[in-house]
Amino acid sequence: MSWGNKLVVVFVAFAGLMGTLVFKAVNTKFELVSKDYYKDELRYQEKLDGAANAAIAGKINLTQDASTISLQLPASLSAVIADADAWFYCKTNAAKDQRFKIRIENGVYIFDKSKFLNDNYELKLQLSAGEKQYYYSEFISVK
Repeated sequence: MSWGNKLVVVFVAFAGLMGTLVFKAVNTKFELVSKDYYKDELRYQEKLDGAANAAIAGKINLTQDASTISLQLPASLSAVIADADAWFYCKTNAAKDQRFKIRIENGVYIFDKSKFLNDNYELKLQLSAGEKQYYYSEFISVK
């Protein structure tokens, strides 16, 4: 094989490699935590204040059995909190995320496990009692 043919083979291989890289780059799936990232960042201080209030109020208890996930609020919040927003955030796949607007009775809420796929989730729980906000973040592995 002459040097001219070798040069053509190198250029064709290089073009094929570049085409493969461009194809993979265009088809790479990436997900952001939030589509409104900038707006969420502006409200970050509210989340910090809510986490500080939650630390004072006490820890939540998150347990699971074969068919349910139970969320129990601390005793100090059980009487004052009725409504909450629960977001089960899956870092690996946004399609697995679950958002719930929940009504807590007697400090307990039960989630049906059939709505979840097996994966690791982060529960981001936002509660409000009048003007006071509470924010909890707990990790759970749903199996």
